[in-house]
Amino acid sequence: MKSILFIHQSAELYGSDKTILMFISELDKTKYYPVVVLPFEGPLKEELEKNNIKVVIAPVLKLYRKMFTPKNLVKIFKEYKDGIKMLDQLHQEHDFKLVYSHTLAALIGILFAKKRNIKHLWHVQEIIATPKIFNRAFKKILAIESNHKVVYDSKETMNFWIENNKILTDKSEFVWNGIDVHQKVDYSAEEINKVRKDYLLSNDREIVIALVGRINSWKGQQLLLSAFHILTETHSNIKLVFLGSAPPNQEIFETNLKEKIREYHLEQKVTIIPFQKEIGKFWDAIDIAVVPSTQPEPFGMVVIEAMLSKKPVVASNHGGPTEIVIDDETGFLFIPNNENSLAEALNKLIVNPELRKEFGIKGHQRAIDYFSLESHVQHFERIFEEII
Repeated sequence: MKSILFIHQSAELYGSDKTILMFISELDKTKYYPVVVLPFEGPLKEELEKNNIKVVIAPVLKLYRKMFTPKNLVKIFKEYKDGIKMLDQLHQEHDFKLVYSHTLAALIGILFAKKRNIKHLWHVQEIIATPKIFNRAFKKILAIESNHKVVYDSKETMNFWIENNKILTDKSEFVWNGIDVHQKVDYSAEEINKVRKDYLLSNDREIVIALVGRINSWKGQQLLLSAFHILTETHSNIKLVFLGSAPPNQEIFETNLKEKIREYHLEQKVTIIPFQKEIGKFWDAIDIAVVPSTQPEPFGMVVIEAMLSKKPVVASNHGGPTEIVIDDETGFLFIPNNENSLAEALNKLIVNPELRKEFGIKGHQRAIDYFSLESHVQHFERIFEEII
């Protein structure tokens, strides 16, 4: 059995957190022994430990824009020393054959692997166009010899990073993220109606449009709200739900969203629900899922979650969702950052319940056929075998 050190930059249960949870839980434990390092306590740690996976809290050198100020450099150096010391202790115990860094946001993995001459794999799930200094730095880091393999969560993500970079191209491939298609819970009509009434504040005659995800600068909450405002001029039977919370120290985005809701006088039409650990029942309770990201989404796990619940998806026509949503078959792709294009796409689904049902059925089948967790894990186990 070969030990693998997994480094992840969060302990919540959003997209990338769910990805690593499902992946490690499904990994063949007769071949690989996973040890997971997280930066803090949280629901991800709890879920991993429920699956008898060893989790250690340690510094991961999480990337953020102001980390290189003089004040923060001292903090970074201390985190580096503490992190390497803790990873050394784990290495002595488990003799790691591979360090797997999940997302670009955690830097300790590549530094430790290089220092201890352990093979390293980077699973990239970001498209970082700005600031350009980060973009250029990561293209160089990903190409260094100590980084043996780079796997991306979509073709879009891979093509963004490997452009005009032959060294990086030669050790890159993409593997779509996967979802456990067998653990979908079928909720009763009574349970779904209760969710609509108690959480979504909606009755069974209203059409519920939902955006599930963090409230931040680029997930598109403001854009969707503007499009919804347009739609309320002609539709009285629609409601909008934002399910998710703002990241720590970024609560201003939720504050601004609430102010805009009041400005549009939509307090009775729009509901904000904080992050929920179990969201399956919410997917079943809505009618239309929207992924209106204003910047390219590297993949879009919420797209697959919605499709698995037989919901039509309206998504920005850039980034990873363009590889998941089949335009005019499982949903619609609209012009990015264009509220009128978004409103037009939503209107087609609002007025046509049969189209919503048809897209939902086709999307459900596509999620099963192309985005299963089994396929995702099999691809990575093949890569592991090639490396170690």
